[in-house]
Amino acid sequence: MKTIILLLAAAVFTQALAGETSTEVETPYGEQKVVFDFYFDDPNKINSALFWVRSLINPLMDEPYGMAPEFLDIKVVIHGTEIVTLARKNYAKYRDAVERMRYYASLGVQFKVCGLAASDYDYATDAFYEFVDVVPSAITELAHWQLQGHALITPNVMEKRLSTEEIR
Repeated sequence: MKTIILLLAAAVFTQALAGETSTEVETPYGEQKVVFDFYFDDPNKINSALFWVRSLINPLMDEPYGMAPEFLDIKVVIHGTEIVTLARKNYAKYRDAVERMRYYASLGVQFKVCGLAASDYDYATDAFYEFVDVVPSAITELAHWQLQGHALITPNVMEKRLSTEEIR
């Protein structure tokens, strides 16, 4: 008898859940203050990391939020191998990433390169594009902006090994 009651309860519960769907929520976002920490083992990973920046900017600029870029206080601190993407001499190799960063910079995103890392790569300040600031140290820069109230986002860029169709 217990088994029959449990089976009936499970059937009723399953039917109740089957009719329910998720709800789209419009979180009341306010002014955004974010610092991204870019530190990758492969310079090409910057392309995927820039999607993280896009994923922050686009929804906030689109409806229902319609935020103007001046309400987005976004910094990107670069101190890994991806520093080579910002060296002007490497434009041909990293053109797509550079142009995306240039576009984001036109929206107010600030790109900051670690001076210590630049020195490790033998890059002088003038090796970088006009939209790049060279700061003394990535770590002190990250700490500074967090102390100013910026949320820290560190993109975790992994290699995709399975297609979406394979894992659905």
